[in-house]
Amino acid sequence: MTLYLTLLAIVVGLNMMPAFAPPTWTVLVFFTLNLGAAPLPVILIGAAGAAIGRYLLAVAFRLLGDRLPERTRGNLIAAGEAIERSRRNAFIALALFAISPVPSAQLFEAAGLARLRLARFTAAFFAGRAFTYTIYVLTAARVRETSLGEALADALTSSYGIAVQIGMIVLLVLFARIDWTKRLRPKETDA
Repeated sequence: MTLYLTLLAIVVGLNMMPAFAPPTWTVLVFFTLNLGAAPLPVILIGAAGAAIGRYLLAVAFRLLGDRLPERTRGNLIAAGEAIERSRRNAFIALALFAISPVPSAQLFEAAGLARLRLARFTAAFFAGRAFTYTIYVLTAARVRETSLGEALADALTSSYGIAVQIGMIVLLVLFARIDWTKRLRPKETDA
C-alpha cells in the first residue's frame, strides 16, 4: 500500500508543476518494471494522480489570475465564456484535454486563468491519460533496456522537449494578452 501511496504523491506533485516536469509515464514505467508494482493499479493511480495534480494546477492559476490586471482578467474570462457557450468549442476543448500531444500543464493553466469549469476537462484528461498510460506501461520493454535516469535525462534535456515547453509557455502568455472581449463580441451588421 505504501508503494501505491508514494506513487500517487509523486504523480500529483509532478502534475502540479507548471512546466518542465518529467513525463508521468516514466514514473509509472519505473514503478512497474523496477519496483514490481502491478500494472493496473499503476495505470489507474497514474491517471487519477495526473488528473488531481492538473486540477490543482488549474486552481492555482485561477487564484494567480486574480492578481492579473483587470483588463487581462476580463479578456481571459471572455475566452472561457466563449468556450463554454458553444457546444462545438467545448467539444474541441474537451478533445484537447483528452488526446492532446502538447504538454497538458499549459492547457490547465489556461483553463484556470480563463475560469473554465474544470470538472469536465479533468475527467476528459483522466480518460485520455488512462488510455495512454496503459499503452506506456504495458509496452515498457524499451525502458527496461535503459535506465530511468537516462529516460528522465533525455526527456528533460531534449532540445525538442525544451523547445515545446518554451513554445507552450509563450502561447500561454499570448493567450492571456489577447483582447478576447473585443475579438469575441458579436459583429454588428448594418441595418
